Amino acid sequence: MNISDVASHTGLPVKTIRYYEDIGLITPARSANGYRDFSDIDLHKLAFIGRARSLGFGIEACRDLLRLYNDQTRASADVKHLAQSHLSEIDRKIAELGQMRDTLSHLINACAGNDRPDCPILADLAADRGSV
Repeated sequence: MNISDVASHTGLPVKTIRYYEDIGLITPARSANGYRDFSDIDLHKLAFIGRARSLGFGIEACRDLLRLYNDQTRASADVKHLAQSHLSEIDRKIAELGQMRDTLSHLINACAGNDRPDCPILADLAADRGSV
C-alpha cells in the first residue's frame, strides 16, 4: 500500500506518516524503486498511534504504548500506570486552565470597557511580579 492510501485509511497526513517513519515509530518496506510499501501491520500501527495521539499521548508515550502492545508478556499494570500518569498530567493542565480562566474573567469584570484609558487588564499584565 502506498503512502497516500495509508493516509486515506488512517486519517493521518502524509507529512505525519513520514515523520513517524523518520523517528522510527514505523518502518515500512521499500519496493525496488525506493517507494514505501506499507503493510497491514504498518497501517494498524499508524491507526494505533493516531488514536493515542488523539488522546494526547506524546511521541515517547506512543513509543512506550507500541512497545507494550507488542509485548505479550507485559503486565496490564504497566499500561495502566502509563495511562494514569497521562491522566494526571491532563488533570494538572485542566486545573491550570481553570485558574487562567478565573483570573481573566475577574480582570474582564473589573474593566469598565469605556472610552477612558484606565484598564485593569493592561495594568495586571504590566504589573512587575519578578522575572518570569
